[in-house]
Amino acid sequence: MEQADVLKRAYAMPLTNPSYPPGPYRFFNREYIIITYRTTREALEKVVPAPLEIDEPLVKYEFIRMPDSTGFGDYTETGQVIPVRFKGEHGAYVHSMYLDDDAPIAGGRELWGFPKKLARPKIVHEGEVVVGTLHYGSVLCATGTMGYKHKAADPEAIKAALEAPNYLIKIIPHVDGTLRICELVRYHLIDVHLKDAWTAPAALDLHPHVMADVAKLPVLEVVSAVHFTADLTLGLGEVIHDYLADQPAREPIAKTMLDPIVSQG
Repeated sequence: MEQADVLKRAYAMPLTNPSYPPGPYRFFNREYIIITYRTTREALEKVVPAPLEIDEPLVKYEFIRMPDSTGFGDYTETGQVIPVRFKGEHGAYVHSMYLDDDAPIAGGRELWGFPKKLARPKIVHEGEVVVGTLHYGSVLCATGTMGYKHKAADPEAIKAALEAPNYLIKIIPHVDGTLRICELVRYHLIDVHLKDAWTAPAALDLHPHVMADVAKLPVLEVVSAVHFTADLTLGLGEVIHDYLADQPAREPIAKTMLDPIVSQG
């Protein structure tokens, strides 16, 4: 393969058999359970990166069933989203995401910088209750329960929340282990078609896990919950802040890790 062919074909890894196709990525019949809860400001201050600012001490715990999406297929996702402000504009910082499909994990991390990890989230309907769970391996990390379609929700409010800006930290290491990319990324959900939306009482239980640390943002009080379905497109992102701009060069991780061994020898 000639160098020109490499550049012509390359858009994702592996070069000759990428994990996901080019976008755009359209989702049909996305089912959401979003349980908004109050947590401590101290917990949020440890995880929300500047220049983002904490809005209220709230977290939106999301369970999302995606049965039909172009390029990414059929999968389920869950995670925590934190209301924030950026230069006075209200939006949401995506803090954690756990899902069960390789293509959106690879594509989400490489393209936007989504904090995606492989796990086993589920949404099931059990009689009069909608149940969302997250297992990391064999361990139960999160359980959300919500009454089934008790009262119609405000569609305009939900659509506005979906269309608000979202923020991510994209991190790509260099081959020597130092940071090559560390950026604050903004993206939007676009072409949103909300199909139905409901509210009901809800409960949320989070359990500590070393690799799925959802419990580090503790539940003090459940504030509200919505259950809805929508078609939408995941818009591509834009870099709005470069953390490495004007920063001095850093030591390679490999050298840093070897220093204690060398000094002991």
